[in-house]
Amino acid sequence: MRDNPQRRIALLIQYLGTNFHGWQKQPGCRSVQEEMEKAIAQVVGQRVTLVGAGRTDTGVHAAGQVAHFDVSSSIPPEAWAKVLKGYLPEDILVIASTEVPPHWHACFSASYRRYRYTIYTGKSPNIFLNPFTWHYYYRPLDEHLMREALLPMLGVHDFSAFRRAGSPRSHSVLEVQQVHCERYGEDLINIEIQASGFLYGMVRLMVGMLVEVGAGRRNLSEFYDIWKNRRRDMVKYSAPAKGLCLLKVGYPHMPFPHQPSFSTLLSFNNLFTFT
Repeated sequence: MRDNPQRRIALLIQYLGTNFHGWQKQPGCRSVQEEMEKAIAQVVGQRVTLVGAGRTDTGVHAAGQVAHFDVSSSIPPEAWAKVLKGYLPEDILVIASTEVPPHWHACFSASYRRYRYTIYTGKSPNIFLNPFTWHYYYRPLDEHLMREALLPMLGVHDFSAFRRAGSPRSHSVLEVQQVHCERYGEDLINIEIQASGFLYGMVRLMVGMLVEVGAGRRNLSEFYDIWKNRRRDMVKYSAPAKGLCLLKVGYPHMPFPHQPSFSTLLSFNNLFTFT
């Protein structure tokens, strides 16, 4: 009987980050990587290493995380999404799977990552939105000013001002490819940033500063001066993790045959806002 050849399998993954200590496995903490590696091991009877495209922090969600692992198995590559469903907890879902070449890498082959941060500005708390948004009701936010603050970030820049301690990267230079800030209905603001990569804590620190601009606590010149001149000491506030979602990871050639939708619930206009 011939052994099954080793294949590299890519997975497209969604998860609710609320009850996870981030993507990366760590002793004594529940992580997405650990839960998924355990599930795959139950299927094939041996441990595997799952490599993710990005290391989301504690409490951060993902609508389109991508990961890969190597395995010798008779399971068809496109069947892994269905097979794993019965072994994973309810807060993780594999929505697509496929075989990729041996040299393909979920992290290093990626050309961009796209994150969305959602702010809920309604005066009243909302139980449906609470797990996925920052409820900011202290002052009105001007999304136009926030968008204007984002635009100069397009291109290649040093983002040391938005880098938390502990980042493994050797430098802080990134290419920001797209920025977006839009209000949906009356009470939801979505901020989207697409870049070649992200620094540890970057989006949450950036959103914390953008809210200061939107609330009128800082003007556009101050905001620009702080990040352009790498004034990390001036960046005081990090937005809560629960408002952040890894929306999509992009590749020169998307490995999944049928491009799924990467929209999330919070794109819908005021779906759960009551009047």
